[in-house]
Amino acid sequence: MGERKDPELQLDALSSRVLDLVELIPPGRVSTYGDIAAQVNSNPRQIGKILATLGHLVPWWRVVRADGSSAVAARAQEHWAAENIPHRTAGDTWKVELRACRWELG
Repeated sequence: MGERKDPELQLDALSSRVLDLVELIPPGRVSTYGDIAAQVNSNPRQIGKILATLGHLVPWWRVVRADGSSAVAARAQEHWAAENIPHRTAGDTWKVELRACRWELG
């Protein structure tokens, strides 16, 4: 961990730690922005900002909101299906079933 596919990429300590944690989430499981924030002494919005810019380096679809939804659910849904992450439609969006697949980081 700690090394990204692009050796030229320079990450600050928080971003590197967040990406390391996301890489630890096993296939078929998810964590929330809040779960990750608690591990790195940050807040969920900051985690979201980091993943919005650097998420392409890690399995970003394994991080969801506290209610199981995702701002990018339309793209994430394909990954969720491939990893057998339980999810369902909820109105106009997709949500993962957190009770069935949440991975506790700590």
